Amino acid sequence: MYRGDSFHTLSAAGQVGLAALSLGLAVLTLWAVRRLTRGQVWPIRLGTAVAAIWLFDWLSPQVYYLYYMTLFDIPAQIVIRTPIGPLDLLRLLSFSGESSLSAHSRGALGLACMATAFWPEQHGGRHTPPQPRT
Repeated sequence: MYRGDSFHTLSAAGQVGLAALSLGLAVLTLWAVRRLTRGQVWPIRLGTAVAAIWLFDWLSPQVYYLYYMTLFDIPAQIVIRTPIGPLDLLRLLSFSGESSLSAHSRGALGLACMATAFWPEQHGGRHTPPQPRT
C-alpha cells in the first residue's frame, strides 16, 4: 500500500530515526491531550483533541524537516505553511484524503487524541466520571 512512500527511500538507520521521532511526537501529543482534558467537560475534551491534531498537522513538518536536515544536505528553511481547514481535517481523520503513510499516521494520531481525551479517568483503581473544574 505504501510501496512508493518516501519513507522507503531512507536508509535503515534513517527509517528507525524517523519512526522514533514520530513515536516520540505522538506520545508527547497524547500526553498533552490527556493532561489538558483531565477533569474537563466533553466539549472542552473534544475541542482540545481537535486542536491538538490540527496543531500537530500544522507545525510538525518543521520538526520533520529538521530531522531530514541531519540525513541530507538540504538548506535550513521554514517549511510550515497555512494550516489545513476543517474539511481537510475531516478528510484526514476519516482517511478519505491523501493516501500516504504520513497522512494515515496523522489520521490515526488524531483518532488517538480523541480517544485519549475521552478515556475514563482512574482514581485508586476505580472508574470516576469526569468532574468539571471549579
